[in-house]
Amino acid sequence: MLPNPNRLLCCSRQLRQLSLFPLFRPRFSPFSTTASRQMPPKKAQETKKALLGRPGNNLKIGIVGVPNVGKSSFFNALSNTSLGLAANYPYATINPEEARIPVPDERFDWLCDTYKPASRIPAHLTCIDIAGLTAGASTGAGLGNAFLSHVRAVDGIFQVVRAFDDAEVIHVEGDVDPCRDMDIIQTELRLKDIEWVEKHLDGMKKTTRALGSNSLADKAKKEEIATIEKVLKVISVDQKDVRKHEWTGKEIDVVNSLQLLTAKPVTYLVNLSEKDYIRKKNKWLPKIKAWIDANNPGDPLIPFSVALEERLATMSDEEKIEEQKKVGAQSALPKITHAGYASLELIRYFTCGPDEVRAWTIRKGTKAPQAAGVIHSDFENKFVCGEIMSFADLKEHGSEAAVKAAGKLRQQGKPYEMIDGDIAYWKSGA
Repeated sequence: MLPNPNRLLCCSRQLRQLSLFPLFRPRFSPFSTTASRQMPPKKAQETKKALLGRPGNNLKIGIVGVPNVGKSSFFNALSNTSLGLAANYPYATINPEEARIPVPDERFDWLCDTYKPASRIPAHLTCIDIAGLTAGASTGAGLGNAFLSHVRAVDGIFQVVRAFDDAEVIHVEGDVDPCRDMDIIQTELRLKDIEWVEKHLDGMKKTTRALGSNSLADKAKKEEIATIEKVLKVISVDQKDVRKHEWTGKEIDVVNSLQLLTAKPVTYLVNLSEKDYIRKKNKWLPKIKAWIDANNPGDPLIPFSVALEERLATMSDEEKIEEQKKVGAQSALPKITHAGYASLELIRYFTCGPDEVRAWTIRKGTKAPQAAGVIHSDFENKFVCGEIMSFADLKEHGSEAAVKAAGKLRQQGKPYEMIDGDIAYWKSGA
């Protein structure tokens, strides 16, 4: 039987139409999965890790130690005052004294020399003289509860450690042993934190029992309880200070809400005799360093001499320079002030002009609008931009006009993170 010619013609037309279509198909469709795979991947946004401690720039550092180690004498020398009651008996200090210590800064001095302003305001470190802590302070011994509440109110710690022998200056434990003294302070702070966390955790668990298990609020509470349980394990089982554990951003928010004593940064200040400080030798220093490395690795250690600082405090600036040259040793107070400021994660930026040169203290990681808000809340609320130059650029080029001509004056918006030493001019809306 012969095939129908009309049917063959129809089929051949359909085949030609179908075979023509692929000739005009683009090799890569813009909507194809192949094309999408060739697009560059999006950059992952870096999440800024939160800092331990209170947010803000008005932070305080407390002077802590066992009685009769030179805390109040150090406070008086540091603040150039006689606010601290230095006496040869325990608990001479009851109520904490407070002083604002100017932070030495060569950049600030250079800016003042350059602009010759009518007003000069440096950065300050707020320092608190706290009474001595003794063994058993966490259970109330020696007015311990009151003194530990003073420690809780500050944001960082200068721990003064006595490493000098003097028969005329009694020691509350009977003899000089700085490692034992550091053990006492660390133990009392941890014990108080354990008591505080256990009480907080017990209250949280009682509240959570009444909640359902499906709500977001209940889930958040359970995560908070898990973090607090982790904190309790770190300080009680692992026997570590809270600040020495690696916490996630979410966990840090919970830790900060607890206001724990062992979360505060510590700078160890070793009080030597003037003789040992000048010759840079003391039998206790290697043991103190070993103790810090074993218990709180990375914490700064600064030797100093209260005896020398007290002598220098009574002299004029010229006499101080001559005396330091004569004895062959420098005052440690500038170094201590810088260490305390840095331990609180504080930085500063400058505003400059003929009327005023001023250093403004902010926390590391502060964005431009919040930095402007330190001056006035309107600068933050109505923030437009900041004109920023670095101190190094200004010093290199000599003037603002020269910095601008060199293309180093930058306009920065809301996402800009301030850098220590920035010089800023803020622009805000009406």
